Amino acid sequence: MKVLEFKVKGKKAQYAAIDEAIRTGQFVRNKCIRYWMDNKGIGQKELYRYNTSLRAEYPFVKDLNSHACQASVERAYSSIARFYDKCKKKVPGKKGYPKFKKFSRSVEYKTSGWKLSGDSKSIKFLDNKGIGKLKLKGTWELWRYNQKLIKRVRLVSRADGYYVQFCIKVDEKESLKPNHTNIGLDVGLKEFYTDSKGGVEPNPRFYSKGEKRLKFHQRRVSRKKKGSSNRRKAINRLGRTHLKISRRREEHAKRLARCVIHSNDVVAYEDLRIRNLVKNHCLAKSINDAGWYQFRKWLEYFGQKFGRQTVAVNPAYTSQNCSSCGEVVKKSLSTRTHACKCGCKLDRDHNAAINILKRALGTVGHTGTLVLDQNALGEETSILPGSGLVEQVSSLIKESPFF
Repeated sequence: MKVLEFKVKGKKAQYAAIDEAIRTGQFVRNKCIRYWMDNKGIGQKELYRYNTSLRAEYPFVKDLNSHACQASVERAYSSIARFYDKCKKKVPGKKGYPKFKKFSRSVEYKTSGWKLSGDSKSIKFLDNKGIGKLKLKGTWELWRYNQKLIKRVRLVSRADGYYVQFCIKVDEKESLKPNHTNIGLDVGLKEFYTDSKGGVEPNPRFYSKGEKRLKFHQRRVSRKKKGSSNRRKAINRLGRTHLKISRRREEHAKRLARCVIHSNDVVAYEDLRIRNLVKNHCLAKSINDAGWYQFRKWLEYFGQKFGRQTVAVNPAYTSQNCSSCGEVVKKSLSTRTHACKCGCKLDRDHNAAINILKRALGTVGHTGTLVLDQNALGEETSILPGSGLVEQVSSLIKESPFF
């Protein structure tokens, strides 16, 4: 699956119609969650029937395309099924009980309710919400793909405008010549990562560098009167600043992961649990700013695309064990140099990267597994049984047009 994203240009009335469509999709989802809470044990078919009754009861729901309403039902059932699955597997901690959404950012259409122009430079939405024709702004060559391959069309609202995403069912795999090199990566806070060859990649720290600007815009928001148009504008400027930082972090992880995959046949890294690591309130900001999860996600995505092996290994004692003799050399986080009795003296992260590579080559691990955590990735496409879609496609899995 491939997701192409375009910015859309329209009039204020059209943007208001998009917001109304998003709110309607949120309304349908929340209603389905409430219906499930009141009638435990019902399945997806009962939720579809309830959606039909909602369309008959509320005119504004009927104005939204029927397939878009079904997609909202599938989003609701996806959260319900995920909750049941975690309960069956006895996952420790919270099981993710389905909750109501207060704010939604997107509405999803399927194969109906929209129509592309002949030159694929504009899209027209055909339901009664009044969205109408929108111009597409972007560098993707959408005309290369058959419109029958487009399985989802999603409208997304962000701080800097509105976007439309096309989910296209195509085979993305490409072949690369073998490089006959393997590498182990140890991610950190001082350096973004240190590889088993001794190379380091500096940590860009996008959030730390932009924190001063964020504080400035946050103060501007707090000074404005609640409910005023000036406060709404200040909130939008603050959102744009956050969006810029997150995009820079995502693009950095994407470009770096692609270069690593192109240069090596086997890439080994630690199987870190970021959710557990950020519970340390002293390091939570720095860990989130580093973007380890985004980097791993793109490593595994490009590994699948280009046929490279990506192996996640158990991180236990990779920093403590000596990479030369295997002896345990205990050290605190402040100790940055590994010194063993056998004479091995390396940087702490370099020693860990060698251990990670050795552990990956000595075990099967899991190769090419794409990480898809719905809570981490945000909005996901819904799945209809029999539609031919075998997995959810995130809005973040998009390649840069500069490659």
